[in-house]
Amino acid sequence: MAVELIGSLGFLALFGLLASGMPVAMALTLVGFIGTAIMSGISAAAYTLSGQVFATVTVYELSIIPLFILMGNLASAAGLSRDLFNAAYKIIGHLRGGLATATILGCAGFAALSGSSIASAITMGKVSYPEMRRHNYGARLATGAIAAGGTLGILIPPSTGFVIYAVLTEESIGRLFIAGVLPGLLLTGCFILAILVITFIWPEEGPRGPSFDRNEKFRSLVQAGGITTIIMITIGGIYTGFFTPVEASGVGAFFALFMLIIRRKCNLRVLYDVGAESLRTTGMVFFILIGANVFAPFVALSHLPETIAGAVTDLSLGAYGTLTIILLGYVILGMFIEGLSLLVITLPIVFPLITGLGFDPIWLGVVMVIVLEMGLISPPIGVNVFIVKSVVPDVKIETIFAGIMPFWIAMIVTLTLLVFMPEIALLLPNAMFSN
Repeated sequence: MAVELIGSLGFLALFGLLASGMPVAMALTLVGFIGTAIMSGISAAAYTLSGQVFATVTVYELSIIPLFILMGNLASAAGLSRDLFNAAYKIIGHLRGGLATATILGCAGFAALSGSSIASAITMGKVSYPEMRRHNYGARLATGAIAAGGTLGILIPPSTGFVIYAVLTEESIGRLFIAGVLPGLLLTGCFILAILVITFIWPEEGPRGPSFDRNEKFRSLVQAGGITTIIMITIGGIYTGFFTPVEASGVGAFFALFMLIIRRKCNLRVLYDVGAESLRTTGMVFFILIGANVFAPFVALSHLPETIAGAVTDLSLGAYGTLTIILLGYVILGMFIEGLSLLVITLPIVFPLITGLGFDPIWLGVVMVIVLEMGLISPPIGVNVFIVKSVVPDVKIETIFAGIMPFWIAMIVTLTLLVFMPEIALLLPNAMFSN
């Protein structure tokens, strides 16, 4: 049997296992092990499995994952996310759509601590939705802003998506983190612009909130100083070269713990809950990475990357035509497959194909993360939509999907700008690299 056929059957088996409900990490490991055993023998498959487990869990750079996850959980327990929303709420809440804008800004700030879209959506949903409904915001705008704002969690550094991409492609985690800063700010701005357009056309969706005096605004900014300090220390330290990304994650976790202590919210129960949640999330991410590293050698043995690259080249679509087809495929697949799972499944084939066309691998990481974000809010599976639904069970799922559409269009605009102006993503990492 031709190795290309075995590889194709392996992918069909993988998607079948995922459709049956098997966890993606287990499905990747199973298909990779059996496929390698068929093509190279059981000994080679066993060696790959044992070797990749050890190799993955002993990579020093991957210690960034549990530390940043811990930092985000400690910050959430300390109430830093609520402080950021309250500051934005008191400064711009009196504007039309101001509470929705405050939600987007809160999500962006919390994303810089958690690196998780799901955590951002859950946290800000619990904080901001009651305020928006109390001020008679439309359910579409309120839930759409939460679901869309949560997607910033895998774009604004620190990002779990960037870490996984870096590990699978052997790119620099620090460069990817810095590359995500300007695109993250751009996407945040496009989301806010979408809110302005919505409230201009339908003012009833985002009525004005209460006004606060200067003293109230100033106090809220001081209260939010904890989260801004941690962000400046971690991201600023990476950019200036004072910290490596791993060191920055440790320093950030320490300061988040410090904030928990000085706010008198640190007790054994809180520490247990934070530790348990951090371990669960870390275990899930590492299991997926192990599965991806077992699956990748099987893909290489099948010669599918070379076969697909040759077939795409024969189409003579050109570099941007090929990129467009691939990104469109990601958007479609993202409607059915969770983003990080889709990344680890497809990257062994897509990465060499796109970089072979001359595209920068750091820029590609940013573009792929945005496309994965689109999948997080795309029907029918959009994970963030169902997360928001769990937070606000009184809102119909179709209402939430209707609410995210303007933000989905904003993501298309951001993606288009990045494709035609790659320097948006590359400006900061290139400046850092040259120093």
